[in-house]
Parts: sequence; structure tokens; C-alpha cells
Amino acid sequence: MAVLDVRAVMAALPHRYPMLLVDRVEELVPDQSIRAIKAVTINENFFNGHFPGRPIMPGVLIVEALAQAAGILAVESLGLAGSGKLVYFMAIEGAKFRTPVEPGCLLTLDVAFVQKRSSVCKFSGRASVDGKLAAEASFTAMIADPPA
Repeated sequence: MAVLDVRAVMAALPHRYPMLLVDRVEELVPDQSIRAIKAVTINENFFNGHFPGRPIMPGVLIVEALAQAAGILAVESLGLAGSGKLVYFMAIEGAKFRTPVEPGCLLTLDVAFVQKRSSVCKFSGRASVDGKLAAEASFTAMIADPPA
């Protein structure tokens, strides 16, 4: 099991502020699963308009955070660190949103491999706050070279 701080997360993902949505990895079991954390703060730029007076993290960004956790899992499991390879979203299925995610929350991102191949992987993800399910989705990603 591996624990990764934000520097290691940034080494695994090409994302940077404001699109980096994983702050740390609490548990990573290569070829199996990852548990990552997103600290949701009022300083996030999307809270200015979603929604004034009742800030809620957009569902699409919760799914993106799950996908980024999956990207870290794929990079670490497939030995892609430092290779320049990128993990691209291909499909999202069965996305469901159960409870709002608000500023001040620690969003726990649990993602597991469903299927793993050399260039295409399928994942199942669940996002929760204090043990309460906030969102879930299944998704597919492709491992590819960066654009020329």
C-alpha cells in the first residue's frame, strides 16, 4: 500500500490548479484500488457561481476527481510514471449523485479496477463525505501518448 502527498500526486498527473482535484492518496493497492482525498474549500473558483448563497461542488467535478484518482491508480499500477503517457476519459456510465458536497468537506475518493488492459481500463468509483455516499460512477479510460 502506498501513501502519496500532493507532490507525488502532481508527479503522477499532468493536472495543475485549478483542475488538480486530488490532494493526497491515503491508500493505493497496485492493480486493485485507490483511496484519495480532495479537500473541498470555499476558495474553489467554481463556488462563485455554483451556487451563490448555497455553494455546492458541481457533480461533473466530483466525477473528474474520481477519474483523476483512477489516473493515479493506472499510472502507478501500469508503471507509467515518467513515461509521458496520459490517461484520457473515454466513457462515464451510471453516474449518480446522492448528496451535495459543500465547502469544508473532505471528499473521499474510492476507485477500483473493474478491467485492466494495456491501453484501456475500466473503473468503478465512489465519492463520500464522512462515510456518506455523495456520488458514484463507472468509467473507462484510455492510456495514450500526449498530443504531438
